[in-house]
Amino acid sequence: MARPRKPLLSTDRIVETARTLVDAEGLATLSTRRLAAELGVSGPSLYNHFRTKDQILEAVADSVSAQVDLSMFEDGRDWRTALHDWAVSYRTALRDHPNIVPVLARGPGRRPAGLRLADAVFGAMVGAGWPPAQATSIGALMRYFIMGSALGSFAGGFVDDETAYDPADYPHLGQAHLLADQQEKIDERAFEVGLTALLDGLVQQFQRVTGTE
Repeated sequence: MARPRKPLLSTDRIVETARTLVDAEGLATLSTRRLAAELGVSGPSLYNHFRTKDQILEAVADSVSAQVDLSMFEDGRDWRTALHDWAVSYRTALRDHPNIVPVLARGPGRRPAGLRLADAVFGAMVGAGWPPAQATSIGALMRYFIMGSALGSFAGGFVDDETAYDPADYPHLGQAHLLADQQEKIDERAFEVGLTALLDGLVQQFQRVTGTE
């Protein structure tokens, strides 16, 4: 009987396996040796596709950026709605892959999907009537907000031990031990409240900039 053939090593397979490893165990666990073992190949074979571990991490980060929907900037939605829908899609991608956020937070660098994302946002804002300098600022502030929301959970930062919140010391945290149990609901609501406030503020700025108050 013929021996089963090993799946061919490809760039996509390396990135997918590395992303799965980072998702499950964090950035610190990724090494070329560990990745090669997961793929069932020798370490040097990876170098036919990536010269360094950092290049692999960059590719993993870009694969997450590629999951962000950009169609809202091309289908006729107004700029506020487009920014809202894009922010939700962006946060969903980061929430699904939180361990790669520190790499994404460095900026797009030369990553193609990251650059397409930046280009889409900037182009849509300028096309809507924002001056280029302010369009750049909008892209930056949206990135700060979305990345920050993905770096950790507010609700998950509170322990579920009621005794940790002595009313003598923390008179307003009597229900804080319940937050962790509703982590997803609270964090989603906080993101939407913040996003709405941010976008409403931008609408006011846009009206002043364009004289449409």
